Amino acid sequence: MNNLVLLFKRCQISQSNFIIVLFRALLVKMLYNKFFILHPKVRIRGIKNIETAYRLNIGVMDVGFSHKSDKTYLNIRGKFVLNGDYYIGRGSRLDIGPNAIVKIGKGGFTNVQNTFIITNKLEIGDNCVISWNCQFLDNDFHEIQYEGKKEKRNEIIIGDNVWIGCGVSIYKGTVIPDGCVIASNSVVRGVFTKPNSVIAGNPAKTIINDVTWS
Repeated sequence: MNNLVLLFKRCQISQSNFIIVLFRALLVKMLYNKFFILHPKVRIRGIKNIETAYRLNIGVMDVGFSHKSDKTYLNIRGKFVLNGDYYIGRGSRLDIGPNAIVKIGKGGFTNVQNTFIITNKLEIGDNCVISWNCQFLDNDFHEIQYEGKKEKRNEIIIGDNVWIGCGVSIYKGTVIPDGCVIASNSVVRGVFTKPNSVIAGNPAKTIINDVTWS
């Protein structure tokens, strides 16, 4: 009963239709044995490819600049693995290719209006916070050939306790160590090795070391 009251209050605050949210939660539980709380404007293709024993909340949260009509779409042809409760904000897009995998650790959340296009691999560690209007892309899709070109890894690896500011773009081959902060509107590509640092700019570089955030 307490869980239902909490869900009702959360739906009120987030302008989500409680009856629809509850019905969809019960349906997903019955059909897939998963605990999903889904805003009415959420669409998921490939729900069976989501591997988790935890709660996934998509869109049922109060974010002041999101709108109840914002549509969220998950197209999951590969694997989407969640190792803890997780929240994805409204208006986000997640496209996981047929042979791709996305893994997200415990804690943290993804805010509204984010885009993930993953054809290879994306790993996000524990307690990572992703702000709004960010883009994760692990494929160039069109190749440019030139003399001396070096092949680069495709996957994106994000460590634990990383804060990614609004408007950040993260591209293939990027590795971000634990405890880092990615400044707003940065364009990030490459392997960073210093944990607890501020990464900023276009192209992004390490600008401050030994930081903490909460």
